[in-house]
Amino acid sequence: MTGKLAIWASLLVISLLFGQLAWISPASDETNQQRFEEKTNLALRRTGHRLLLASGDSTSRIPAVKKLGANSYVIQLNRPFDYDKLPPLLQESLDLHGVKSNYDVAVVDCKTNELHLGYNFMDYSKSKEVACIGREQLMGCYNLKIMFASSANPSSSKNPVWWTLGLGLVLVGVSYGVWSRKKTSTASVIETLHEPPIEKHARLIFGASSMDVENQLLYTANTHHNLTYREAKLLHLFIRHQNQLLEREFILKSVWEDEGIIVGRSIDVFVSRLRKLLQQDTSLKIVAVHGVGYRLEVSHSNDA
Repeated sequence: MTGKLAIWASLLVISLLFGQLAWISPASDETNQQRFEEKTNLALRRTGHRLLLASGDSTSRIPAVKKLGANSYVIQLNRPFDYDKLPPLLQESLDLHGVKSNYDVAVVDCKTNELHLGYNFMDYSKSKEVACIGREQLMGCYNLKIMFASSANPSSSKNPVWWTLGLGLVLVGVSYGVWSRKKTSTASVIETLHEPPIEKHARLIFGASSMDVENQLLYTANTHHNLTYREAKLLHLFIRHQNQLLEREFILKSVWEDEGIIVGRSIDVFVSRLRKLLQQDTSLKIVAVHGVGYRLEVSHSNDA
């Protein structure tokens, strides 16, 4: 009898697991895609910034990165740049932001859309050399385009299969339970359905401070501060991307876009407020990178 009960409980647990995965996977895929786009955007802007700096240009405005398709992105560089420096700078930026995927690079004329230069990721990864390195590049405006390898999104395609397996296992479990007619089996099923409660007001820990996002509270240096809506939204963004360089345009879009009117100085004002609130926590520092954006630096101390 014990063996039968164990089999029934196992079938029901497995069916619940498949059902949960089927619900979670679409949301996870959507979140991963959004994070991939953000990281690619930051990596391309960093690459454009470094290319212009290497060419002696530290003041020209870098246009926003545009998404051309599901896996294609482009950034326009209005000034000539050193093509020889492109492969290592681009790969360095992608590695910095955790973008791991095969890709093709194309340098295209802004006006005619004519392909001038380009290479595949595999060329650089194998030999650190790509085609056309060292060749003369004409003066002009160029679009830097990166195209990632297409993915079939396997997790989404498997969801119907998971649901079929889950429903099948549920039916098997219920049928077996009716057939066995044992209350002990019902009791064991109820136990598997009880999960530990989740703390409603969980805090985000960063450095020696923490934040209650739902109630917009900051806890630091044995005190707590009530944050405004924008302060809380900006701090939450920094915490989620701690020790990462966030560009001004990305911050504005993430925190102020819902207002309709975006004012660049808003960032500096609110960063100044957060710095004052966090000044007692020596493990935290909001660093400004001139002409690029801000980074929340968190030093993790293990002192007793």
